[in-house]
Amino acid sequence: MPLTSNQIRALLWALIAVLGALLLSLLAPVLMPFLLAAVLAYALHPLVERLHARHVPRWLGAGLAIALLMLVLLAVLLLIVPVITKQVPLLREQVPLLLDRLNDALLPLATRFGVNLQVDVSQVREWLRTLITGNESELINGLLSSLRIGGSALAAVIGNLFLMPIVAYYLLLDWNSLVERTKSLIPPRWRESVQSFLNETDDVLGQYLRGQLLVMAVLAVLYTLGLALVGLDLALPIGVFTGLAVFVPYLGFGLGLMMALFAALLQFQTVLGVALVGGVYLLGQVVESMYLTPRLLGERIGLHPIAVIFALLAFGHLFGFVGVLIALPASAVLLVAIRRAKRGYVQSGMYLGEAQRVEQRNIEP
Repeated sequence: MPLTSNQIRALLWALIAVLGALLLSLLAPVLMPFLLAAVLAYALHPLVERLHARHVPRWLGAGLAIALLMLVLLAVLLLIVPVITKQVPLLREQVPLLLDRLNDALLPLATRFGVNLQVDVSQVREWLRTLITGNESELINGLLSSLRIGGSALAAVIGNLFLMPIVAYYLLLDWNSLVERTKSLIPPRWRESVQSFLNETDDVLGQYLRGQLLVMAVLAVLYTLGLALVGLDLALPIGVFTGLAVFVPYLGFGLGLMMALFAALLQFQTVLGVALVGGVYLLGQVVESMYLTPRLLGERIGLHPIAVIFALLAFGHLFGFVGVLIALPASAVLLVAIRRAKRGYVQSGMYLGEAQRVEQRNIEP
């Protein structure tokens, strides 16, 4: 039975899709930095356009946008440094004291039930001393050995870190022309529908980025003020880090919470101090879940919390940590596609029946 022209066309597009998916799977490690650079260029493009409208040369605007992004990432990295430098000495000094208190509390209870339960504090203290202040040569040798084992992977990561901003810079320089050349490859009969889809997607992603930045800024201030009010010494770095880390939903909040609780345990050494810090994060989570995210993100994107969790798990499984970062933006794009597919389905003969579809078409002006 000979194939019709429409069937041949459909088979050709299916073959192109399969070949494209196969090529993407084979070149995934190489394409990943370029895809991330494209995401960065898309996010920074509005800033470059605003600078260009103020008569700033495009090459300078792209450089300023990339430099601003690098400064933000560097500031986030530097926020973690004081946490580590202050926590390590406290870890060595305070953990044995905490274990002594734990022994005093648990030993009578364990003895009552006939259980010999006691933590060897001296052994823990010696282990901490060895880990933090001793055997530096062994630690360095172990580190060098691990670097030799994963040297190629480490080199790839470092290379990608340098490659991504460079690729993003050149993409920003030629963004408009690249977009126009890409659109010219779309068959003319599809351009109107594709352009409508791209406009709707761009609107959703723009709202997501603006809403996410507002949520991050508000939460950074909220956590910093709350931790400072309870007297935590590392209130500023931990609070700001937590606010910025919520860009990765759930994971960012969990990291900030663990850092704050650990810092409170080492500093206060009381249940009340740890509980107050936990209360700050509970309040922040309530404000984020009940007010900030629904108002600034949920209503703009339209993603249900269950859909957010599924997107994080699915993209994380497929693409690792990078997938977690792009889960919500990619879900927003998929949401636009699903909305359009749903509209097409409820207006199709499969849903309405052919007679009802013809009747509805006659009623529409």
